[in-house]
Amino acid sequence: MTTPPPYPSAHGLLDGKVTLVTAAAGAGIGYATARRCAEEGATIVISDRHERRLSEAAEALTGLTGVKPLAVPCDVTSQAQVMALFDAVVEAHGRLDVVVNNAGLGGTASLAEMTDEEWHAVIDVTLNGTMRCTRAALQHMIAQGRGVIVNNASVIGWRAQAGQAHYAAAKAGVMALTRCAAIEAATHGVRINAVAPSLAMHPFLAKVTSDELLAELTAKEAFGRSAQPWEVANVIVFLASDYSTYMTGEVVSVSSQHP
Repeated sequence: MTTPPPYPSAHGLLDGKVTLVTAAAGAGIGYATARRCAEEGATIVISDRHERRLSEAAEALTGLTGVKPLAVPCDVTSQAQVMALFDAVVEAHGRLDVVVNNAGLGGTASLAEMTDEEWHAVIDVTLNGTMRCTRAALQHMIAQGRGVIVNNASVIGWRAQAGQAHYAAAKAGVMALTRCAAIEAATHGVRINAVAPSLAMHPFLAKVTSDELLAELTAKEAFGRSAQPWEVANVIVFLASDYSTYMTGEVVSVSSQHP
C-alpha cells in the first residue's frame, strides 16, 4: 500500500474562470473540487440540495481562500431549480466558463428486489440531473462561444458490481451523454469530458459502506489504497483548464480500472 502524496501547490490553472460545482457540500469529491478550483484561481459558485451543509461549505471555502463563493441551493431533479441556478451564476458573474456536474445518488439493492422508486431515484439524480445541468450549461456556453463541462462518472459504469444495477446504468449513461454532447458542442467551442473515479474515501462513504466491501474494493486498486477526494479533483481541474484544450468526449479513469 502506498501513502497519499502531499497536497498540491496551486499554479493558477483556472485564474479568473467562473466555475460552478454541483453537489459541493460535504466532504467528498464535490467539495474537494470546489476547493481545488478556488485554489487554482477560479471564481467559484457552489450548489447542493442540502442548504445547511451548503452554507457550511461556503464558510469553509471562505476561510481557506478569503473569498466567499456564491452558494445557490439546487435540487438537480427539478428543471426549474436548475435553470434558476444557472441564471443566478450568469447574473452574478456575467458568464460561465466551467461547470462540474458532480451530483449523484447511490444505493445498494439487488435488481430482483429493487423497486421502481429506488431505480428512478438514482437515475433521476445521477443521469437525468447531469443531463439537465449539461443542457443548461450548453445554452449559456454556446451563446458565448466557449466553455468547459466536466461530468463525474464512475468506474462502475464499466465494471459489474452486485447491488449496483441502477447506479451502474446511470453512470454508464453519464459516459454516453458526455461523448454525444461533446460532439454536438465542439463546433461551438465547448469541451465536455468526464472523470471515472473508483474508490475515493471520505467520512460519509466510510459510514455507509461495510468494512468487508471497502476491503474488497481497496484490493482492486493499483496503489493498494483509496484515492483522496482531492486526487480526483486534480484531474477535474486539469480537464477544466487550458492544459486540455484538445480533449473532448473523453472519460478519464482516475484509477487503473479502465476496461
